[in-house]
Amino acid sequence: MSELIVRGGKPISGEIKPFGNKNAVLPMLCASLLTDDATTIENVPEISDVEKILDYFRRCGSDVSWDRDAGTISVRHDLAQLSSAEAELPLGIRSAVLLLAPVITRAKKLFFDTDAKGCALGLREIDPHLHILSRFGCTMRETRPYRIEGAPVNRAQHIWADYASVTATETFLMMAATAEGISTLTNAASEPHVQALCRMLEAMGAKIEGIGTSRLTVTGVSHLSGASVVVPDDHHEVATFLAIGGVTGGRISVRTDVTEHMVLIIRQFQKLGLQITEGDGVLTVDGWNREIERPYTVEMLQKIEAAPWPYFPADLLPQAIGVSIGCTGDIMFWNKIYEGALGWSAELNKFGAKVHLSDPHRLIVFGGTRLRPAIVEAPYIIRVVLALFIAAIQIDGESIIKNADPIRRAHPKFVERLKELGADVEWR
Repeated sequence: MSELIVRGGKPISGEIKPFGNKNAVLPMLCASLLTDDATTIENVPEISDVEKILDYFRRCGSDVSWDRDAGTISVRHDLAQLSSAEAELPLGIRSAVLLLAPVITRAKKLFFDTDAKGCALGLREIDPHLHILSRFGCTMRETRPYRIEGAPVNRAQHIWADYASVTATETFLMMAATAEGISTLTNAASEPHVQALCRMLEAMGAKIEGIGTSRLTVTGVSHLSGASVVVPDDHHEVATFLAIGGVTGGRISVRTDVTEHMVLIIRQFQKLGLQITEGDGVLTVDGWNREIERPYTVEMLQKIEAAPWPYFPADLLPQAIGVSIGCTGDIMFWNKIYEGALGWSAELNKFGAKVHLSDPHRLIVFGGTRLRPAIVEAPYIIRVVLALFIAAIQIDGESIIKNADPIRRAHPKFVERLKELGADVEWR
């Protein structure tokens, strides 16, 4: 594992363009399996998870072209080769579960194991996916390696999900797109990356109503065609760069196509004293007063809550916590999605911060402490590495973040881009 050396306390400024959303491109790639026609996807981030999905495509006999400089992928899948392939799902990435629906829809069978890992964010079950597949008539052999077989005829279903799972919603969409009849999913996830998959399926010929809401209605079609689509910018990366610019006392402008998704995110960052403005597709941070915004009910503690979209994203809660340790007031952070996702917060104490983990979901940061550089160790959680980075870069002196490699899973050339803005950071 690599270490990230951060020499903080120096303003960084300039304009930066975010890369495409990791959580959007992976299901979009998987959805390309639903057609024999060529599919082109633009604004693709150069990350390891994309490479693993493409390797799986190649093992299945697909034609794959990736222009890394242009950020463009072109793929074409052959049903005959896909049906005869015995390739198992790529292990080690959570997005492997997104291959279940398209492969079963096209090839009618699939072998897989349950070793689909993502970040260490509590229990992330495969059961919701298997439940959706079973509702669409799929059967599974219950010994390892597991074998799933699709129904002879894929018929529409009406499903009310236990909770708004992003990847389970995407599994539903890919099953329903070619099912006979009208399918509905109540308690659907509505995150920007889910919306991006919906738009891609529409471009391929699917008929979807309720995009961006908690109820999706999909009228199945007999054939999906190829399409040319663009991955939306990563709103997590947009917010992360704004936070970094703010805590260093610099001025960073982020030009992006997802300003419509940033309204609540900016509002929560303003609670932390970050001064952010928007205009003509550009978000700019130009100041940080370090003051926690006081609630109108003064007896109450200010808080930022993370929950399924359109709430504040759980993937941005660590970055907000990283900002908050430099503030003068107190604030609570509440992760309503993942249990145990705040256990890493003890590392903040090494910077001199005062944090209290109230329970597996809630954390209080007490502001006004004197911060110092430190050597900290990150868990295998992308956004926590970013949180520790945000903490370190606001502090004068050299800090070291151990096990910082997870950044590369979602943020290509992260260090290189920040160095262009004047940051004193490097890998070791």
